[in-house]
Amino acid sequence: MSMKWADSLIRIAKHEVETLQKRVGEITERRLSCERRIKAMHEEAEDEAQRARTDAEAGWYQAGYMKGWRVMREQLIEQIAALKVEEAGARDALAKAFEELKKFEHVAEMARLADAKELAKRESAAMDEMGLRKASGR
Repeated sequence: MSMKWADSLIRIAKHEVETLQKRVGEITERRLSCERRIKAMHEEAEDEAQRARTDAEAGWYQAGYMKGWRVMREQLIEQIAALKVEEAGARDALAKAFEELKKFEHVAEMARLADAKELAKRESAAMDEMGLRKASGR
């Protein structure tokens, strides 16, 4: 029995796992990038607040700056929340794809073992027949 069908299924399943691993990595990197931007924004806001305390002219712009800062921060927080949901979904899909791959590998291994067992059975029967012929030929 040819195992080409099993090898094809396994190859397709491995490709699916690899594709989903890349997708999870890309989503995670986008989320981490947003988190780094928020951190950088907090540091920048601290610098701006310090400047406003020492420079009267900068103080005039502080309220407008903080209003824009809050809007951008909220947008990033919303984006992070959406990315966390997307990341969880991608991780679930990856787990399912990995389970499918393992099932295909198991089925293929069972088929290979069954083929090997059948071949050994046929070889044993052939050897038995050769032994009987040899014994009856004496």
